[in-house]
Amino acid sequence: MKIGTYTLQSDEPALMGIVNVTPDSFSDGGRYLDPRAAVEHALSLVEEGADIIDVGGESTRPGSESVVEDEELGRVMPVIEGIRLQSGVPISIDTTKSQVARRAIGAGVNMINDTSAGRFDPAMLDLAAGEDVPICLMHMKGTPRTMQIDPSYDDLMGEIGSFLQEAIKRAQALGVGKVIIDPGIGFGKTAQDNVVILRRLDELAHLGVPVLVGPSRKSFIGKMLDLDVDKRLEATLATLAVAVKGGASILRVHDVGAARRFIDMFMLCR
Repeated sequence: MKIGTYTLQSDEPALMGIVNVTPDSFSDGGRYLDPRAAVEHALSLVEEGADIIDVGGESTRPGSESVVEDEELGRVMPVIEGIRLQSGVPISIDTTKSQVARRAIGAGVNMINDTSAGRFDPAMLDLAAGEDVPICLMHMKGTPRTMQIDPSYDDLMGEIGSFLQEAIKRAQALGVGKVIIDPGIGFGKTAQDNVVILRRLDELAHLGVPVLVGPSRKSFIGKMLDLDVDKRLEATLATLAVAVKGGASILRVHDVGAARRFIDMFMLCR
């Protein structure tokens, strides 16, 4: 699968660098709200080895509220335009709103990353089909505001797999030709659920599409190891190794430089 100029390989994972243009993201909220700072950060991630840059203007941390479309556009569009002026790196837009994605694609974005799997805006899948861009469909139980209110499952991997299988079918029925899936680590799961997802990630292989995994700095690491968010790098790298062994094709990370060195060496030694 091609994402812009990047060809997604089946044998080596791509690194997706995170650029949060938000005041309230769980790890780096507010640091890159200024478009110039966000563009500089994105370009530094490219230099560190990012294959894809994921730009988002709405926090999806537990308990967060949705922002209006105009506000989200005002956050992400200057950043996307600034990156595209200086780099040909593939860009993903992290949004659940089809009009935000449409404007972003018009400015040079190559991929949609929809944490709602097209559920929040029915026009999103039609857009991905019409523009022939890859779309990542993620499993989330509830909404960001409600997802961590006592999440529970009778069959964790079975329910995630069924949800994603239906999402793939729905997208393909509308003509989407390039689908990626994300099991949604941290989105309506307990800390132990997230560990189980990583351990059993290979069970999603039967769905036949690339898998994106985003464990970077997330709270389950903090809960399992009693670590503040700024102390979770080494543990994040461990989760990346498990994800790669489980078949992940895209790793969404904050610390691109460290992740690039780790993955390059891991791939050499596996």
